[in-house]
Amino acid sequence: MAPSAEQVTTTDDVMHNDNDIHHKQDRSERLQDKRRNRLVFSSSWSESMTALSIIASELILLIIKLIYCALESIILTLIPPSEKSLEGEVILLTGAGNGIGRELAKQFVQHKVTLVCWDVDEKGNVETKRLLTELGYKDIYTYTIDISNRDKVLDTAEKVRREVGEVTVLVNNAGIMPCRPLFEQKPDTIRKIFDVNVMAHFWTLEAFLPGMIERNHGHVVALSSMCGVLGLPNVVPYCASKFAVRGMMESLYEELRVNDTAANKSQVKFTTVYPIMVNTGLVKNPRNRIPQLLDLQSPERVASKIVKAMRRNYREISIPTPLLTLDRISRLLPYKFIQQVKDFIDTGLGPDDGCDTSASK
Repeated sequence: MAPSAEQVTTTDDVMHNDNDIHHKQDRSERLQDKRRNRLVFSSSWSESMTALSIIASELILLIIKLIYCALESIILTLIPPSEKSLEGEVILLTGAGNGIGRELAKQFVQHKVTLVCWDVDEKGNVETKRLLTELGYKDIYTYTIDISNRDKVLDTAEKVRREVGEVTVLVNNAGIMPCRPLFEQKPDTIRKIFDVNVMAHFWTLEAFLPGMIERNHGHVVALSSMCGVLGLPNVVPYCASKFAVRGMMESLYEELRVNDTAANKSQVKFTTVYPIMVNTGLVKNPRNRIPQLLDLQSPERVASKIVKAMRRNYREISIPTPLLTLDRISRLLPYKFIQQVKDFIDTGLGPDDGCDTSASK
């Protein structure tokens, strides 16, 4: 039976109404999507502007800090900081039996300190104490020790704490410097260079630095060398060991600095020293075309510079002073340019007739 006209009309109306409803729903959904997109865009734009504002403000603050640091550096260059008192400090000095170590001992005792002298050379160490005692100084303690041996360092450190007290200043001075081309250096000699010049620093730091951090008071002085800044022939292992000391001190300083807070700022100081060739007996065959420019430094002068740098809390210093600055400037120049200057100055170390592996710095 065919549907009536009224039924057909009703069906068409229903379908039309359904289409209208779907159309309205689609339109409504599109409008909602547009609103959501506008909100997302508006939110993203707002977040981007906020992030840019934060970065811009931090950049402005950074520029202000950089200007402040530059001005502070200029002022401190023109007007050096005052030298802190060392009175009452307990100073442990490695390599005290000879060279720079003995001169440091002579200058430290003038500041009313308690001095602990470590050296593998018992005779030289005792002689240092005798010289200081004859000058009227007391509170000097000597210990014969191989600082490359971790167990002996930790055991002797405990003995120092019992007999003397807590060490507040650590001066890592001891070192050896055999001068020969790399492939004439014996494996045992290379290992000994690193044991004395590098690993000993880690063992003495293990023994004394935690106490300094706990008391929030102390100073660590490490003797590197200009050989830890510039590579030279005939001392490849020595240069490598001194570069290692430089890296160790820089990273150790940063490790303590990043943990600083406004309420708890570390008062443990670090000073790294880069002397050029020093007349201590370690340098057997120095080579220098222009002695007036870069002559052998006397142990007395080097020791004086070290004590002064430490008392001023300098983080690093070269001896002579301009060398470190000149090196930083030279890093901006082509390497061949620097090679030409090196060849012109012709400063370096000739090979030894024999390897001295016992002397202190």
